[in-house]
Amino acid sequence: MTIEIIGMVGTKDMSETRGTFDGPVVDTDYLTRFAQAHDEAGFDRVLIGYGATGPDGWAIASHVLYATQRLGVLIAHRPGFVAPTLVARKLATLDALTGGRGRVAIHHITGGSDTDQRRDGDFADHDTRYERTAEFMSVLRRALTSEVPFDHEGPFYRFEGAFSSVRPTSPGGVPLFFGGQSAGAVAAGSAHADVYMLFGEPLEQTAERIALLRAEAAKHGRTLRFSLSTRPIVADTEEAAWERAEAIRAETARRIGAGNGLLAAKYFGEQKSIASDRMQDAASRAEVHDERLWFAITALTGPGGNSSGHVGTPEQVAEALLKYYDLGIDRFLIRGFDPLDDVRLWGGGLVPALRAGVAARDAGRGTPVAVPA
Repeated sequence: MTIEIIGMVGTKDMSETRGTFDGPVVDTDYLTRFAQAHDEAGFDRVLIGYGATGPDGWAIASHVLYATQRLGVLIAHRPGFVAPTLVARKLATLDALTGGRGRVAIHHITGGSDTDQRRDGDFADHDTRYERTAEFMSVLRRALTSEVPFDHEGPFYRFEGAFSSVRPTSPGGVPLFFGGQSAGAVAAGSAHADVYMLFGEPLEQTAERIALLRAEAAKHGRTLRFSLSTRPIVADTEEAAWERAEAIRAETARRIGAGNGLLAAKYFGEQKSIASDRMQDAASRAEVHDERLWFAITALTGPGGNSSGHVGTPEQVAEALLKYYDLGIDRFLIRGFDPLDDVRLWGGGLVPALRAGVAARDAGRGTPVAVPA
């Protein structure tokens, strides 16, 4: 089974343990080095995040694509602000400009913070947003693939003669990624997504979610692929890796106390995300799950994005991730607490160890090995 290893880029050096909101928001040199480091480390693509006050992801994606040789992009997008027909043309154009080599994908995030949504003028409630996302993805896919003009009339969008003269030339087109764990999210994603993204929950809970999502997708005659997000902390020895984890915990706690680096909860507004609630629940039950899945930062920072991480040597972390592969995960989104340095570190250990592990598992099962270089 083909796997994808996905990273994440930003426009300045920021994480729970480093950087501030002071200074320029876009550091072009840093973004270039960050993207090229992913390319050199063997990543397949990078996520470009979305926030109502941040730099435009489409512009960042263009820069990343032209600063690298083979690296793909996964552009996070909130439906509701740009028409799906226009988004289809944006995606198809980027695909064409980069040679139709599968370097462009889109990730649909529906918004877990009412406050952040309202900054861009969206006052729809949580469930309405997911209903809109479902219709958006349906129209988007049709606009990406239709060879003739089409009409559409739904609760949120109406088009007459919609058509794009440019369509993706990559085999398989432009993959539609999606995330969310509420009932509305499950309904939308199971019906329309290609890849369903999951936070780094313990193995048991991940297996339960995969089973649920597969069952929901089957009702539509569909199958899904799955991505897992985690924050690996690796070192040459297991002891050194846990020492590094404790240093990350201490610095995160210090910065929260100082108020100079972690303002997400206050700045972006209260999160109303089932996925974030599930992460907080896991953190409350134990700090470490499945031997090396660490939730200390999740507990410190509160509801938000993916904050759990696997701790150990490159080989130990790779083996931990392969247990998710056995469950059906074939995309791994990994980002570090030392963002650029971690990418370079992983390229020499974790990334090749994970690919080698997948190849060995597939060979043992008699499965044809199709692992991107």
